[in-house]
Amino acid sequence: MTTAPFAFEPPLARLGPGLQTRLSIMMLLQYAIQGAWLPLLYPYFNEYRGFVDTQVAALFTAAALGAIVSPFVAGQLADRYINAEKFLAIAHIIGAVFVWSFAEVTNFYVLMGLSFFYAILYTPTLGVANAVAFAHLPDRDRDFGKVRVFGTLGWILVGIGIGQWLFYKAGTDRAMQVLMMRDAFRLAAILGMIQGLYSLTLPKTPPRREEKNYAPGEAIKEIRLQPLITIFLISIPIAAVHQFFFVRTSQFLGQLEELKQGAAWINQFFGVGGGGVMTIGQISELIVLALMPFIAKRVPRKTLLSIGLLAYFLRFIAFAYFPYAWALLPALALHGFVFGCFFFVCFMIVDEQTTPDIRSSAQGMFNLVVFGLGVIVGNLLVGILSSATRIDDKHTNWQLYYSIPAWITLGCLVAHLIFYPNRVRKVA
Repeated sequence: MTTAPFAFEPPLARLGPGLQTRLSIMMLLQYAIQGAWLPLLYPYFNEYRGFVDTQVAALFTAAALGAIVSPFVAGQLADRYINAEKFLAIAHIIGAVFVWSFAEVTNFYVLMGLSFFYAILYTPTLGVANAVAFAHLPDRDRDFGKVRVFGTLGWILVGIGIGQWLFYKAGTDRAMQVLMMRDAFRLAAILGMIQGLYSLTLPKTPPRREEKNYAPGEAIKEIRLQPLITIFLISIPIAAVHQFFFVRTSQFLGQLEELKQGAAWINQFFGVGGGGVMTIGQISELIVLALMPFIAKRVPRKTLLSIGLLAYFLRFIAFAYFPYAWALLPALALHGFVFGCFFFVCFMIVDEQTTPDIRSSAQGMFNLVVFGLGVIVGNLLVGILSSATRIDDKHTNWQLYYSIPAWITLGCLVAHLIFYPNRVRKVA
C-alpha cells in the first residue's frame, strides 16, 4: 500500500513544515518498529531458541503468508471503508501485543501463528503509511523523499541503539548477545504502541466511499499493464534474494573474525550482534533518499531501477568473494542504492501508474509481492541453502550462500533492461 487514493481538499503547492514534520515522525516510527527486530530474528531463534534453519525459514514463511492475505482485506478497508490514519492506529496497537510475545513464547507452532497474524497487521501499514504521505504531498517526486528519509533514520537509530544495548549488556559474548536480542522485540512493541496512538493525530485521510467496485480486483486489472507488470514480476525474485541479506547477514557479520579483530572500532560505534553494523546500509539509504528529490525528475525510472539492481549484484559479490572489512563496509553502503533506486522508485511507479481510487490496493499488491510471494520463495531458498552450505554447527560456506543470489540478481537486471519499456503511459 502506498498512495493517494483518498478524497480531501487539494494540498497547497508547497509542503508546509508542520505537515512535513507530522508525516516524517510517522515514517520514523513506522520503520523503527521493523528495524528493531528484523535483522536479529534469525540469530535469535537459531542460536538462542535452537530452531533449525528450516524452522526459522518457516517463521518467515508464515509471516509471508500473512502478508499475502493482508492486502485483500486491508486494501479494501483503506480504499473504501475506513480512514487510513485510523487503520494505522488499530493495526499498530494490536500488532504491538503480538510482537511483544515473540520475546516470551517458546513454542514453535504458537510462534508460527503469531508470525502469520502479526504480518496481517503490520505489512499493510507499510503501504498505508505511504498512502497517507502521498495523499497529502503536493509533489510526489519533490516531496516524498523528504518524508520517507525519516523512515530510514528511524531504522538507523533503533539498529545502532539495539547494537549498543547488546554491547552494554553482553560485550563480545555471542551467547549473551543472542539472549539479550529478545529486548529488540520488546522495543518494537513499545514503538508500535506509540505509532498507533500517534496515528490518531495524523491528517484525516478518508476513503473514496463513492467507488463501489472491489478495490483489489480493480488494482489487479491495472497491474497487468506496462510498466507495472514488469516491476511486479521482477520484484518477486528480487524480494526473494533480499531475504538473503536480511535473514542471515547479521549472523554473517557477527561471526566474521575480520570484523571482530581487524575493525574493533565498529563495536564501539555500531554495537554488536551484527544488526548495528548493518545500519551502514541505512545510513547510505538516508543519503540516497535525501538526494532523490533532485534525481527523480532528471533520471529516467528505468535507469534508476537498473542502478538499484546493479547495486544488489555488487553487494552479493562482495559478501561471497571479498569477506574483508575494506570490501564489506562499502558493500553494506550499497543498500542505499538497492532500496533508494529500486524499491523506493517502485513505490513511486505504482503510485503514478494507477488511478487514484485503487492506489492503496495497488500498493498492497506490491507489498504482497515483496513481503509475500518473494519472501516465501526467498525463505525456501534460504532454508535449502542454509542447510546445504552448513559446514558444522557454527560455520557456513558463505561464499556459496551469497553467490547464488548474486547471479539471480544479474539475471533480473538483464530481464529488466529487455522488458521495461523506454516510454510509459500517463495516468491521471
